[in-house]
Amino acid sequence: MKSFLLTAWMMVLCAAAAVAADAEGFEPLFNGRDLTGWVNANCAPETWSVKDGMIHCTGHPTGAMRTARQYENFILELEWRHLSRGGNSGVFIWGTPIAAPAVPFLRGIEVQVLDHGYAEQYEKDNGKKSDWFTTHGDVFPIHGASMKPFGRHNGDRSFPSEDRSKGTPEWNHYRVACTNGVLRLSVNGKEVSGGEDCNYRKGYLALESEGGPVEFRNIRIRELPTSNPAANLIAPEDNGLRSIFTGLDLRGWKTNAATALRWSARGERISLSAGPANPEATLWTEKDYGNSEFVFDLHSAKPAEGKVAMSPAVMVRGVEVKLTDAVAGSYQRYTVVVKGNELVVRRGEKESQRITLPNDAKAYAPFGLRDTGVATELMNLYARDL
Repeated sequence: MKSFLLTAWMMVLCAAAAVAADAEGFEPLFNGRDLTGWVNANCAPETWSVKDGMIHCTGHPTGAMRTARQYENFILELEWRHLSRGGNSGVFIWGTPIAAPAVPFLRGIEVQVLDHGYAEQYEKDNGKKSDWFTTHGDVFPIHGASMKPFGRHNGDRSFPSEDRSKGTPEWNHYRVACTNGVLRLSVNGKEVSGGEDCNYRKGYLALESEGGPVEFRNIRIRELPTSNPAANLIAPEDNGLRSIFTGLDLRGWKTNAATALRWSARGERISLSAGPANPEATLWTEKDYGNSEFVFDLHSAKPAEGKVAMSPAVMVRGVEVKLTDAVAGSYQRYTVVVKGNELVVRRGEKESQRITLPNDAKAYAPFGLRDTGVATELMNLYARDL
C-alpha cells in the first residue's frame, strides 16, 4: 500500500512538472536524437549531426541548417559553445529558405555566435581592438535584410551593452525575443543588443556553419500571437528546392578524366578553368531530372583583350541552353524551369529566354554544366522536381 501511494504521489509530481513546462509555453526545436524538423540548406551531409544529445557542426563548408517551417513572433532559447579558439557561427532569424545570391548565407537577421579568440587574433594582427564587431552578441541584418539597431552600433550592427559571453569550451545561453519586427538578444541572462523595423519579420530560423566546430543544445521556442505582417515582410516559402552541391566536393556529380582536368570544388564553389572547350568535360548530375526547376549563381570571367566572350551554358533534358545574357565579371542568379516542352530562363527576377524544346529532347536526363572554355564559377546550386 505504501509503495502504491508513493508511486501515485510521484506520478502527481511528474504530472505537475509537465503542466508547468506546458504552461510556460516552450516547445523543443531539437529532439536530442536526430535532425527531424531541420533542413540542410547548403552544406555537406556530414556538416550537421547529432552527438551526445547535441547538434554538432563541423564548420565546413560555410552554410546553414534551417528549420522546416517559418516563425514570426516568438521567444527562442538555446545554448552554444565553440570547440576551437576563434570559432565563428551564428543564429539566423527570419531567414530565407535558400542562400542569398552570390553568398553562402541566408538572407536574414544574424545573431552572432563568435569565440573571443576571433577578436584576440584581430587585435594581434592589427595592433588594436576591433571597432566593427564584438564577440559578446552582435545583432545585424545580412544580404538584403534590414534592421534599425538598438544602442551602441556601427552602421546597422547592434553592439552588446555588456561583455557577457564565455570563451571556448564553455557554454553560453541565448534568449532571442522577437515580436512585430523587434528583436532583443539576452546573453547569459541579460538583454544586451537587438533592433527594430526588421525586414523580414517572418521566416526560417537557422544555425550557421562558418569555419570551426560548434555545438548547440537545449533549443526551444515559445510562439507568440501573430502581428499579421504584410507580404513584403515575409520571407519566401520553401518550395522544395534542395542543394545539389555539397560546398566541399563533387559528390552527386559524374566525374571522369576530362572533368577532372577542367572542374574543381573549393570555397563553396564549383569552378571551371579556362581552356579549349571540351564537350566531354561537361559535368553531369548523377540524378536524372524531368519537369524541374534549377537555381544557381554564375560568374564568368571577362575575356582577354581582343577575344570574343563565350557564353556559359547548361544542359537541361539533353538540350544545351546558352546563357547569352550573362554579364562577365559578376555573379548573377539564374532560374531555369522546364515543364513539358517549354523551358524558361530568368536572370534575377527578369525572364530572359523562353524556349520550345525540340522533339528529340529527353523526358529525363542529368542536369549538366557545359564546358564552353570560359573560366566560370557556380555556387548555390539547387534543384526540385515539378
